[in-house]
Amino acid sequence: MTDKIDKGSAAAPAGPGASGVPFEAIKAIPVRHWGRYVSAVVVVALLGWLLYAFSQGNIIWDTVWDKLFDPSVLSGLWKTIVISVASMALGLVLGILFAVMRLSKNPVTGAVSWLYIWFFRGTPVYVQLLVWFNLSLIFQYLNLGPIYKNEMVDVMTPFMVALLGLGLNEGAYMAEIVRAGIQSVDEGQTEAAHALGMSQTKTMWRVVLPQAMRVIVPPTGNEFINMLKTSSLVSAVQYTELLRASSNIGNTAGAVMEMLFVASIWYLALTSVFSVGQYYLERRFARGSTRNLPPTPFQRLKANLNMFRRTEVAR
Repeated sequence: MTDKIDKGSAAAPAGPGASGVPFEAIKAIPVRHWGRYVSAVVVVALLGWLLYAFSQGNIIWDTVWDKLFDPSVLSGLWKTIVISVASMALGLVLGILFAVMRLSKNPVTGAVSWLYIWFFRGTPVYVQLLVWFNLSLIFQYLNLGPIYKNEMVDVMTPFMVALLGLGLNEGAYMAEIVRAGIQSVDEGQTEAAHALGMSQTKTMWRVVLPQAMRVIVPPTGNEFINMLKTSSLVSAVQYTELLRASSNIGNTAGAVMEMLFVASIWYLALTSVFSVGQYYLERRFARGSTRNLPPTPFQRLKANLNMFRRTEVAR
């Protein structure tokens, strides 16, 4: 009896159905998405047409590649990096300061912070640069008493104008980003720190801000990438950054469009490099909130290679 049951149960999955007809394997036929194919062909065709149009236009591409590493262009590239990093650092410091002032219970500091954010976010950065550049029309001297005294023309160098114009404007945006990050931290963290005897300042720097960085870092990275592109505006105040250096060569050599393409290539390279840095910085500050971080592109590539090797060995 036991042998019959075992034999029947083993044959059941491959046996015939109730009507005596054997079961057939299910054939899954994938649904064809013709719209995807058509849209892909259209996009590729438009991209090919665009590339062909630029290749046949009145652009001397040899000039673009020859001037890509011109010393003047590389000098302007370095100045773009310097002014972007310096302005972002100033904006970050001001952002933290005015965000804390905005969240303070002191009505005076809160009002001053709101006024600063309202003014610098409400006026174009180009206008602010021109105001700093022409500040000598209002004040002929900068007089700080026994500390420092000089003519405003000598004080407001192109670098100083660019730093103040970009940094102060960025500080207004960073203040709102930092404020949102601070408010994202649970108030219980602050109460627990105060219960341990930590001061308000120490609580902010040792407890609140480290946890708020998870929210602050992504938009800050976006702001820095935007700063790289916004730095092109400082060419209007005689600061020889990437765009101005490229434009000077273009006007002299009669290759205006070619040098604009040179500047665009370098801007794309800068934003790509700093985007990679932003990606890994976000992963670092996300470790406390996400247990399993998604694999990086290198980790995915390594996993695919290992899987391919195991498949080859199994064969």
